[in-house]
Amino acid sequence: MKPLFTALIAAGAAMAFSVAAQAEADGEAVYNQACMACHMTGAAGAPIKGNKEAWEPRIEKGIDTLYEHSINGFNAMPPKGGNMSLSDEEVQAAVDFMVEAVE
Repeated sequence: MKPLFTALIAAGAAMAFSVAAQAEADGEAVYNQACMACHMTGAAGAPIKGNKEAWEPRIEKGIDTLYEHSINGFNAMPPKGGNMSLSDEEVQAAVDFMVEAVE
């Protein structure tokens, strides 16, 4: 009985660790998957990642506005960059990744 109990505890700990690791969104991965096509080329007026001049007026509006526009869509940008399977947290992580490139 003791080995079974130990195995169950170990499995539970491994699952908890796995869930915690997945809970943290990877902004770079989301950017590469859902944002790069427009934010690398400037398609439809998207500010290019790393272009400080293009990002400054957007950053001045505040991070919450950037999040809102990214999650809900703004001008030519569709909600969540067109990938509705992304969580709000994943979209926010991608925004943070792009903003960090110009700060």
